[in-house]
Amino acid sequence: MTKWVYSFGDGKAEGEAGMRNLLGGKGANLAEMSNLGLPVPPGFSITTEVCTWFYAHGETYPDTLKAEVDAALAKVGTQAGGTLGDATRPLLVSVRSGARVSMPGMMDTVLNLGLNAATTEGLAKLTGDARFAYDSYRRFIQMYSDVVLGVDHALFEEILDSEKEDKGYDLDTELSAEDLKRIAGLFKERVQKELGKPFPEDVHEQLWGAIGAVFGSWRSPRANTYRKLHNIPEEWGTAVTVQAMVFGNRGETSATGVAFTRDPSTGEKILYGEFLINAQGEDVVAGIRTPQSISKIVRERQGAKKPSMEEAMPKAFAELKAICDRLEAHYRDMQDLEFTVQEGKLFMLQTRSGKRTAEAALKAAVDMEREGLIDKKTAVGRVDPAALDQLLHPTLDPNAPKEQIAAGLAASPGAATGEVAFTAEEAEKRAADNVDVILVRTETSPEDIHGMHAARGILTARGGMTSHAAVVARGMGRPCVSGAGMIKIDVAKGEMSAGRHVIRRGDIITIDGATGSVFKGRVALRQPELTGDFGVLMGWADSIRTLKVRTNADTPEDAATARKFGAEGIGLCRTEHMFFDEHRIIAVRQMILADAESERRAALAKLLPMQRGDFEKIFKVMEGLPVTIRLLDPPLHEFLPQDEDEILEVAKAAGTDPGKLRMRAIALHEANPMLGHRGVRLGITYPEIYEMQARAILEAALNVEAAGGKPVQLEIMIPLVGFKAELDRMRERIDAVAEAVKRERGRVPGFLIGTMIELPRAALQARQIAQTAEFFSFGTNDLTQTTIGISRDDAGGFLTDYLNKGVIQRDPFVTIDVDGVGELVRIAAERGRQTRPNLKLGICGEHGGDPDSIRFCHGAGLDYVSCSPFRVPVARLAAAQANLAKAADSD
Repeated sequence: MTKWVYSFGDGKAEGEAGMRNLLGGKGANLAEMSNLGLPVPPGFSITTEVCTWFYAHGETYPDTLKAEVDAALAKVGTQAGGTLGDATRPLLVSVRSGARVSMPGMMDTVLNLGLNAATTEGLAKLTGDARFAYDSYRRFIQMYSDVVLGVDHALFEEILDSEKEDKGYDLDTELSAEDLKRIAGLFKERVQKELGKPFPEDVHEQLWGAIGAVFGSWRSPRANTYRKLHNIPEEWGTAVTVQAMVFGNRGETSATGVAFTRDPSTGEKILYGEFLINAQGEDVVAGIRTPQSISKIVRERQGAKKPSMEEAMPKAFAELKAICDRLEAHYRDMQDLEFTVQEGKLFMLQTRSGKRTAEAALKAAVDMEREGLIDKKTAVGRVDPAALDQLLHPTLDPNAPKEQIAAGLAASPGAATGEVAFTAEEAEKRAADNVDVILVRTETSPEDIHGMHAARGILTARGGMTSHAAVVARGMGRPCVSGAGMIKIDVAKGEMSAGRHVIRRGDIITIDGATGSVFKGRVALRQPELTGDFGVLMGWADSIRTLKVRTNADTPEDAATARKFGAEGIGLCRTEHMFFDEHRIIAVRQMILADAESERRAALAKLLPMQRGDFEKIFKVMEGLPVTIRLLDPPLHEFLPQDEDEILEVAKAAGTDPGKLRMRAIALHEANPMLGHRGVRLGITYPEIYEMQARAILEAALNVEAAGGKPVQLEIMIPLVGFKAELDRMRERIDAVAEAVKRERGRVPGFLIGTMIELPRAALQARQIAQTAEFFSFGTNDLTQTTIGISRDDAGGFLTDYLNKGVIQRDPFVTIDVDGVGELVRIAAERGRQTRPNLKLGICGEHGGDPDSIRFCHGAGLDYVSCSPFRVPVARLAAAQANLAKAADSD
């Protein structure tokens, strides 16, 4: 019979850390901490399999679940010394979510469950603290009503603020027991008014309502968005953890907090985190009160005046530090922990691998290897390749003029500048119009995640380093400044004030997530330097990977940037980008407008020295590394003007009749240019174009070598080949040019001729095409379009629906469609190498910088991936992890 419930507590547990797929990360780690003998309040986990059942059976539960929950609840009561619903010794529990991977703030939690009119009175008598009892009760009503009953929490905040205002209070802690009792009554009246039925008094009804709400939150809009952003499958489901409550709101000897065993922003080995005295856990992460630092050194660095936990609660701090050290050594990874101190006694409520910035991940991985906690392979596998993008974000130019208007906490590193948006919807809409946006909020909530993702940076008036805004921004790699208390935000007016400054919607500000500073207007940014821990980890990755990493670069500047990031060659140099230069476009248009081949050749003769010069500059930068040059690919009409004013201007500059130019543009127009007269088809019709480009390439290589440069590893690539005969004809032309150059110069550089595989027919005919081609480069952007029959430019209108409705799991233009496009890649690789065993294979589409696609390329036997310059570090690390994964799979 299936077991649905697993208990933990009292120094033992039915589960352990390896059962996270079944118990969720929270439940598995609570079980593990119990087995380690740490102070964990007793509880139980309802498995992820129940979540799967819940959705598969119309949001109902297995028949045997209730009996298992009742038995586990009785066990918790025995260990905690109470009973759910008992007015004499009431047991209170928390009900929390727990997916197998951390999804901070995305799903629901209920605290203090088990309180009603009778048990609250009983709790007051049992503890001798009526204020604590009614404070817990009003919190429970508000949280349960919001999470389970769907009553907006802001309605309760209005009541609370009104009561404090009537009393002349600023803080919740100033409210008396009688005040809180009255507020709890007002809360229940509001529930009755909103729902037409009373707040539930039956504690078991409360429990099952909370369990259902947690399972229900797995498919909430915010959880769906988070899963989509982080590629978490919906079928994984969530577990539910029910745990005896311990209370951080029992007075000045009680507290609650969140701790990291290392600084999650920098990776420094220092106990880092925040706590609040006389508070409950949600107060810390919700950003309702700005918390205090755990460590004295962090408080001093931040210039905070309130004492740290190390100073205010030295005994509990020392115990916490010892447990943190033990857990990090046990898990061999940085930990993110939640804890409560109840009347001086420390309890551990959670541990998990801590979310961290890329900088922190790098430093922690390298430091832990040096400390002997992990080996080099583990260190390389520990850093998310996609997160390396965070290190490539710009920082503020220290010499740039700037006007600081506010300061907060340095919640997530990096700098960003953009227009102010005050709502998530506004940020998302402006970003869709290609406007850089800074999302400014009093505090963020999980519902804001789509706007946070769209924004360049995030600024909040409230909240600490572990608030929702800070945690989510770090995970996304967005710069964030939180807790900037001096800014006042009026969303209705569309403005914020910071001292004498008023910033309105659409005004530009700049934030620095590394210092917590906020500046008026646009501040110049500077690109980062990649050294230190980055270089060490990349060195380890390079020693592990077998897949080469090249770059897509069309200019010497791009090539130099890519080399700085470790590129081992150019996998795609697009020659057409060179034609759009304002000094060349006239000659290009003269070539297109020519009526005879002789006229075209005359125009191409003007372009020859320009192309040759372009290639010389790139070859010098690459210093003998392989360079793959794709001959002209786009249709010719792209080079012609479209509107009337531009036609007149171009005709005048080219010395031609506007009518002729207009008619030529009409003649070249195509209904579907992506599948039209482009690529090799241009070479067949106008071979003189490819001949000019081949000559420019070969002469440039000779010139660089003659000037003392390293011999160039040339690879000339013919695009859009579908028939072997197309490539044969182009090879004959290029070989003829090479012979001519040899006669003129006495020698010709070595070169390979190959093709882009971007048509299904080319993949299927790879055996024949490889008789002529010496290399294949998979152009997966176009191969995806031609295989699936989707235009990349038009797919946005429906691909989102496909993703939301589960038709597809990943955007095929971001991550390669393994079963379709990937199958064609495998077929082409296999058939091509049957003909030519040493056939060089690479990929040069956008997928070349996507970690999951790189893993596929490694498995398919490709020799290299090629990606944009700033994705080169990502590809290097992903290639190493692909090799490690393949080795692990074969063990």
